[in-house]
Amino acid sequence: MAANKKKILFIQKVHECGHALAATRDDIDIDIYQGRDPAEIRRRIVDADAIVVRTAVIDRSVIDAARRLAIISRHGVGYDAVDIAAAAERSIPVSITPLANSVSVAEHAMFLLLALAKNARANDTAVREDRFQPARVSMKPVDLAGRNLLIVGFGRTGSRVAPRALGFGMRVHACDPYVEPSVMEAAGCTVVEDLHAVLPEMDAVTVHTPLNDETRGIIGASELASMKPTAFVVNTARGGVVAEDALVAALEANLIGGAGIDVFESEPTPPDADHPLLAFDNVIVSPHCAGVTAESSMRMAEFSVRNVLDCFDDRLDPEVVVNRHLMA
Repeated sequence: MAANKKKILFIQKVHECGHALAATRDDIDIDIYQGRDPAEIRRRIVDADAIVVRTAVIDRSVIDAARRLAIISRHGVGYDAVDIAAAAERSIPVSITPLANSVSVAEHAMFLLLALAKNARANDTAVREDRFQPARVSMKPVDLAGRNLLIVGFGRTGSRVAPRALGFGMRVHACDPYVEPSVMEAAGCTVVEDLHAVLPEMDAVTVHTPLNDETRGIIGASELASMKPTAFVVNTARGGVVAEDALVAALEANLIGGAGIDVFESEPTPPDADHPLLAFDNVIVSPHCAGVTAESSMRMAEFSVRNVLDCFDDRLDPEVVVNRHLMA
């Protein structure tokens, strides 16, 4: 690496617009590593001033190996794969791209909800298997209009689900102790203070929280047992926010009507598709792709690199920093 230049290590390629943005600076060198091997990441990170990371694990051993690291820039909004405590000990900010994929995830949550309500999987299979007429008269999809939707987590994504659900004529309820009730009310939502008190009334629940000690299993066995047998559960947040074992048990017992799942507690799912959730016809799944669209990929690449450049130029926005106490 040339003298006096800063090195950005990209762990897995991002959209070309991100690399191009970094390349506009003559004081920066770029290193792109396509794999996820921890040993190789530790080797490459030794002289890196910044990393832009997608899905690889950045644990304490990786952070300890970095001699000059000034920022860990997440290509996305989740950061559970980054050891935040280890980064804070080294005064290394961890940034995210909070506005890059919120619309994309909100749309995907609605897609899963609609697919469940309209029996999309079963109808598609029926037509392909020459069961057109029997399926047409036997399947009974439901309308979303007039049904109760609970949004758990009213941040960047949950708040964008609300207008889309309202556009379908749903009665939208929102639960988030960290958001002022007036904000949820202004968005046309009924404010929910007690999650468990309203679950029996809900026709659908969609979760939009980070995964942490407070939210892990927030929709678990007792919550699922209290829901309507026709209710849908949608998770585009993080695997573990909805407890998978409890969800499987609820589906086996017909305690809920179905589930739309984009995220899993262990990813990727087994190569032989041996995952208990895949055994149910009333489950729609996708490969943790809710936030990955053509548009959001460009935004995440640009914003994640912009965060690095802003850090180098001492103007990093505290609002995009997870451990923002370091910015005080």
